[in-house]
Amino acid sequence: MPHVVTQSCCSDASCVYACPVNCIHPTPDEPDFLTAEMLHIDPTSCVDCGACITACPVDAIVPHSKLAPKDTPFLQINADFYKTPRGSYPLLAPMVESTSARSDLGNLRVAIVGSGPAAMYAADEVLKQPGAEVDVFDRLPTPYGLVRAGVAPDHQKTKQVTQLFDKITKERGFEFFLDVEVGKDITHDELLQSHHAVVYAVGASADRRLDVPGADLPGVGTATEFVGWYNGHPDHAHHQFDLSQSRVVIVGNGNVALDVARILVSDPEELAKTDITKNALAALRSSKVEEVVIVARRGLAESAFTVPELTGLLAHDDFDVFVDRVGVERPTGEFGHAVTKKLAALDELKDATSINPRRRRIVFRYLLSPAAVHGIDHVEAIEFARGDDRESISTGLVLTSIGYHGKPVADLPFDAKTGTVPNEHGRVTASEGAYVTGWIKRGPSGFIGTNKSCAHETIENLIEDFNAHRLNTPTRKRSDLKKFLKRHRDGFVDRKGWAEIDAAERRRGAEQGRVRDKG
Repeated sequence: MPHVVTQSCCSDASCVYACPVNCIHPTPDEPDFLTAEMLHIDPTSCVDCGACITACPVDAIVPHSKLAPKDTPFLQINADFYKTPRGSYPLLAPMVESTSARSDLGNLRVAIVGSGPAAMYAADEVLKQPGAEVDVFDRLPTPYGLVRAGVAPDHQKTKQVTQLFDKITKERGFEFFLDVEVGKDITHDELLQSHHAVVYAVGASADRRLDVPGADLPGVGTATEFVGWYNGHPDHAHHQFDLSQSRVVIVGNGNVALDVARILVSDPEELAKTDITKNALAALRSSKVEEVVIVARRGLAESAFTVPELTGLLAHDDFDVFVDRVGVERPTGEFGHAVTKKLAALDELKDATSINPRRRRIVFRYLLSPAAVHGIDHVEAIEFARGDDRESISTGLVLTSIGYHGKPVADLPFDAKTGTVPNEHGRVTASEGAYVTGWIKRGPSGFIGTNKSCAHETIENLIEDFNAHRLNTPTRKRSDLKKFLKRHRDGFVDRKGWAEIDAAERRRGAEQGRVRDKG
């Protein structure tokens, strides 16, 4: 009975090392690991031992006989991955080895800025060293970054990776300093007084914006703002979105665009069971939106969404999904596994000419470039170009989802073109004791679990520098750091404080029949 990896795969490769027959690929040592949309189990090699199920932090792996109806397409997706010969494998996947810090140099102490997946995987790598101490800083009072505030509320399995992060926070030597903004409440140099090094895992939080006439009209926003709104991110919870019209247009067709579209047309009563905010739920319950149009500049083969995300979207029965094929040719030729599966899935979609106006729907449009946004004091339509032709789509809400870009980090060099901190395998160029991991290191690429191998590389180089006496020697203890922060600000949320917030949110949620209530 082969096991199957499903939509919620986080790609952190925990399952790879648990497998006794090396039947899960790509592995971190294989060249396509960093770009793979998910991991795949070879149905002919799987021995049905269940080790991968236990190792998976997001419950993404199930025996094929227990697949839910919505997940049955993943049986074929896993099998198809192995139709192209991939060569021979060793009996076990090569383990990623960790360098040991020199014990004669004292206990390693590292500050990590940010608390999302990249930060938590980095903390885990440091805490493998005996006696190590890790202090995780975040400007928000709650941790876990985009897992908490970016993953859609109806993707609760994906959010289960926070259970792994919770285990890391309970390790000896770990501490939180939440609601503390590095660069404002404490500087890089001040952090080095208490730590050997500082690892920045601050992500890429800036949105790429439309650069067309009318893009600043009220009613034009970003998918990031919308996601932050329904997830209760402090920077976006105050936003208001006009859901009183029948159509919303989303520019860009990556996974976030699909998330936003799905939330807009899903049954609000199903969302009520999740951790979506009360304000967002109330707005969606009174929403008049019947159609979400997802528009892409490029063609079908260049679709930015992943196969798992599209497959999950098509599993819903409370709305329809269409593709407008007018003027769009289906590409031919040889493609890789992911593109082939995307094209096959798009082939199965109903044509936009068969829309049932009585059902909510998502419509994919291709080969349309934004040219202008029209309206007087509020968006009324968005104009697109296809060659010399122009087309306007009427709407009262335009959301852009055209990519992310890193922001400059205080006291560190910054490459404005790439939106990253210049680095060599995690070592920050020309900045003492500074390292980076995650999107601020490599740009907005990869998935939740991709940060695990990224963090491993950075921390390996940090430990190499520690062993070679190239790092700062701390002059203050953690207790001095806490006293400093208490003197310079109203306070901070430590590990105990976060545990209390977490318990309160879960308790309120349970009282309402929900996963959690973020308040």
